[in-house]
Amino acid sequence: MSSQEQEFAARLKGHLDRSAGDLRPGLAYRLQAARAEALARLSDAAQTAPIGGLVGAHGLAGVRMPGRPQRSLLGQARFWVGVLAIAATALGYHQWTIWTAAQEKGDLDAEILSSDLPIDAYLDRGFQNWLSAPRDDE
Repeated sequence: MSSQEQEFAARLKGHLDRSAGDLRPGLAYRLQAARAEALARLSDAAQTAPIGGLVGAHGLAGVRMPGRPQRSLLGQARFWVGVLAIAATALGYHQWTIWTAAQEKGDLDAEILSSDLPIDAYLDRGFQNWLSAPRDDE
């Protein structure tokens, strides 16, 4: 630390010491107990932490870390039920769009076959060209 940083730290320590003297005894005891618990947890985490300190990465990978709650079987079941519900919804929507497209084509075929135009008109080469020609209204 530079001398300027040391001077700042000394002034900060003096302010903290003065303000700590004004604390009620019960509050000071609770703060001391919380600090001791935090230091104990920190030392436990430092002993179990892998090189590089990537404790969170192990939790994401599913490795059981001390002091971290594991996801319960009910929590895992809820997750997979949600995934299955989303997948079923997507599959249902896909099937529904295919079914409606087939219904529309069937309705169009029924309209064409029930029209007054004879079947030979659909077989005419000119009619096929008229169907495949681009229209201005589209």
